Amino acid sequence: MTIELLTALAIFCLVSSITPGPNNLMLMASGANFGFFRTMPHMFGVGIGFMLMVFLVGIGLAQLFDTYPIAHTILKTVSVGYLLYLAWKIANAAPINAADSHGTPMTFLQAAAFQWVNPKAWTMAVTAVTVYAPDTNLASILIVSAMFGLVNLPSISLWVVLGQQMARILTNPTRLRLFNWAMAALLVSSLYPTLWP
Repeated sequence: MTIELLTALAIFCLVSSITPGPNNLMLMASGANFGFFRTMPHMFGVGIGFMLMVFLVGIGLAQLFDTYPIAHTILKTVSVGYLLYLAWKIANAAPINAADSHGTPMTFLQAAAFQWVNPKAWTMAVTAVTVYAPDTNLASILIVSAMFGLVNLPSISLWVVLGQQMARILTNPTRLRLFNWAMAALLVSSLYPTLWP
């Protein structure tokens, strides 16, 4: 892979990783509700889970949709249902001082598994493999996956820090409730491209 192509790939990884989407909205809400350290398993689950997803899409998993179109419909339905469930959980998250007894952040495995029902993650993975590893050469696929590993984790951690900093003004239960409802509404609105392509 040439330096120019690597640079373009790094920019694509940065832009797609740092812009708002289901992962980043949930990480910001988790940072606000549970703090940075309790959100770390969620962050690592997103980062590592997405790297694995890119690799598996690269070695041919995306062809499943070409062979079995019903698989795409099933994935879309499950994705919408799960995102709505997560939006409900965010909207009803407990205040920080009650989080230990009434709520828990997403675990590593939950966050890694979430990548498979995240419409933005699918779009990012398929686009990255199509554009930057079109020959589906194993070395190219590994480079694309590794680049996401290098860029994604620092990018998404900024959203956790943003949420954690926002927690300073969310000490009032009413403000926190409004923030959580706003995050839930944004998460639901991220379904727009999935429902109306």
